[in-house]
Amino acid sequence: MGEVWGVLAAVLSSALGGTSIGATRYLVSAIDPLAIGSFRFGIGFVLLLPVALWQGGRWPARRDWPAVAGLGVLFFALFPLLFNASLIFTTAARGALALSTLPLLTMVVGAALGSEALTLRKSLGVVIAMLGVALALLSGLAFAPPGAWRGDLLMVGAALCMALYSIWSKPFIARSGPISFTTMAMGVGAAWLIVVSCWRGSFAPVADFGMPQWLAATYLGAFGSALTFYLWAFALARTTPTRVAISVTVNPVAASLVGAVLLHEPLSWNLVGGIVTVFVGIWIATTSGRSLRPVTQVSRTY
Repeated sequence: MGEVWGVLAAVLSSALGGTSIGATRYLVSAIDPLAIGSFRFGIGFVLLLPVALWQGGRWPARRDWPAVAGLGVLFFALFPLLFNASLIFTTAARGALALSTLPLLTMVVGAALGSEALTLRKSLGVVIAMLGVALALLSGLAFAPPGAWRGDLLMVGAALCMALYSIWSKPFIARSGPISFTTMAMGVGAAWLIVVSCWRGSFAPVADFGMPQWLAATYLGAFGSALTFYLWAFALARTTPTRVAISVTVNPVAASLVGAVLLHEPLSWNLVGGIVTVFVGIWIATTSGRSLRPVTQVSRTY
């Protein structure tokens, strides 16, 4: 039952992340990727810290601090920098499809590091879920701005950062708990982004912010950061990195569904078909299957 809750938490995390793509796309025309990341994870850290202190759980041990700090920079600094920068060059639909390579990358890297068995059923589920994303975004993928391939590659790089974080963070989450680990890692990443943003003068455009920009930044911090990544860490504590990562295919589907509900965009056949295909893929990948090779050793290397 614990693994089921982990998968459900990952799906909810990815659904919330899907709505964050639109907010990021909106802000990227006003401030640079460093400042967006600073707001997103700075606000997220401020919201998570009192919850972590109130909960009174275990914090990462002193011997884990260097690794937790490194993971914080990897996921809460480098990942958002690549993610936000990609949306300067490519469309939200293409960026979402590039991000959906996360489960494939996680599965391959996990198998290479010996941290997770590669199964035929899991592989099939990942491929089907990715096809569902492509189907759901069919109309959006038809348009490609000049140089969009640069944004696509940046988003794949962001997905690789997320895959490595998902694999390497699992033992640290198990030792300290998801909320305290996420709070510390997010705090390190946010501090790094804020320092670099101040040095580069990235916060200068904030003086011209109106209510829409502040609402977008606050939404990114509260829902696109604090809640999204707490749920991600909660899921990693209860199931495998690949089963968590495959939930990211819900991300672009959720974004499209929100557009259909709130913006009255028509529910096309490809969106409905994509939603069904994604959930079929997730179901296949998160149920037991035959291993293609055994896991010989669990990697503890950061």
